[in-house]
Amino acid sequence: MTKIILITGGQRSGKSTYAEQLALSLSGNPVYMATAHIWDEEFRERVRRHQERRGEQWTNIEEEKYLSHYELSGRVVLIDCLTLWSTNFFFEAGDEAEIDDVLDTIKREFDAFTRQDATFIFVTNEIGWGGTSVNAVQRRFTDLLGWLNQYVASKADSVTLMVSGIPVKIK
Repeated sequence: MTKIILITGGQRSGKSTYAEQLALSLSGNPVYMATAHIWDEEFRERVRRHQERRGEQWTNIEEEKYLSHYELSGRVVLIDCLTLWSTNFFFEAGDEAEIDDVLDTIKREFDAFTRQDATFIFVTNEIGWGGTSVNAVQRRFTDLLGWLNQYVASKADSVTLMVSGIPVKIK
């Protein structure tokens, strides 16, 4: 039976650590699906620190966009994160792309991926809490991620908001 868990919160709120602990409590050999595109050296270092934190019990997959290409039925899968995943679609589509079209593409990939009989733990960010950006690209991306988060939350069996390292059950 498919189960979808969404963990959301601000930057450095403890989302990934909480999600990793949850995955390990559900499976002795969970899958870690990393969606990050390495943009620069500082980000490469962030990724390295995340990798160091995980032990050998994890099956690691790095996939920037097409999560549904992996058969993971029967597994516990941690996807970290929706923010970076949607960034990959957003920047590939370009400045002139309609946000609704980009969102539809992401939703189709999400739906294809989560048709598998697995437990999915998605991590995402709440980036719209900081006010409206003066940057048009940032506003477009904030809208995209906000709508994606709403979509995933509507499909999720449970939603947890991380606040200062403390999990708060939302759904």
